[in-house]
Amino acid sequence: MARSVGRICKGFQRLGLLSKQTQLIPFTRVPVETVRTIVTLPSFLFPQPRDFSLPNPSWGSEMTRMYEHYECQCEVETEGGQKQKGPWRKLPSYNRLLKYATGGVYLSKMIQSKARLFTRNIRNPGAAFEYVLFVNKEEQKCVCILQAGHLLEGPPGHVHGGAIATMIDTVTATHATLLSGPVMTANLNINYRRPIPLGSTVLLESSLEKKEGRKIFITCRVTSTDGSKLHTETSALFLSITASHLLGG
Repeated sequence: MARSVGRICKGFQRLGLLSKQTQLIPFTRVPVETVRTIVTLPSFLFPQPRDFSLPNPSWGSEMTRMYEHYECQCEVETEGGQKQKGPWRKLPSYNRLLKYATGGVYLSKMIQSKARLFTRNIRNPGAAFEYVLFVNKEEQKCVCILQAGHLLEGPPGHVHGGAIATMIDTVTATHATLLSGPVMTANLNINYRRPIPLGSTVLLESSLEKKEGRKIFITCRVTSTDGSKLHTETSALFLSITASHLLGG
C-alpha cells in the first residue's frame, strides 16, 4: 500500500499536478513527510467532505439558538461597516479525521476505509451526537453545543455516562490538539453532578489550565445552556505526540 501511494504521488508529479517544490520521500522511512506530500495534492481531485456540524432539521430550537449565538461572533462588523474575524471560530466536523486535509479523502479510502469517528457514525440525524464546536484562540477556550439523541440513553430518559465521557474527551482532545498539535488522552477525571435528559441541549466549556513540556492540562464543565445547572466537572491530561506516532502506532 505504501509503495502504491508513492507511485500515485509520482504520477501526479509527472502530470504537473503536484507543486514543483514538493519532495517525495519514501512512505516507510519518513511517514510525516508522506502526509506533507499528500496534503499538496490538488483539491479539485477530491469531493468536498460533509461537515456534520452544520444545522440540520433534527436540531431543536435551543441547539439552533446557541449555534447562532456563537456563529455570529465568528465575524464582526467594524465601525466603518467592514467585516472582520471575530473572537470565535467554528470548527468543521467530519466522520474521518483525515478529511481535514486536502488529499485526506483519498487516504481515508486506503487506510482502514470502513473506519468512522465514533461520534459521527450514525447516519440518522438527531439520533445520537448532534454537536458543533467553536474555539476562542485569544481566551484559549473551546465550546461545544451538544444535543443528545435518543440512542444515547443510559438511566431511563437520561444520557449514558459513557456518552457524556465520550463528548468530554472529544471536546478537550480537540482543544488540546489546537493548542499543541497531535495529542493522546492520558487521563480523564470526571465528576458527575446532575443527569442530562435525553433530547436536551447542553454546553461543554473547555479551558486551558496549564502546559508543562509535553503535558497539556485542560478543565471542562458541562452545563445547561443558561449556566444554571452543572452536569459534570472534568480535569483532563493530554500528552503531545508526533505524527510518526499516529501513523506508526
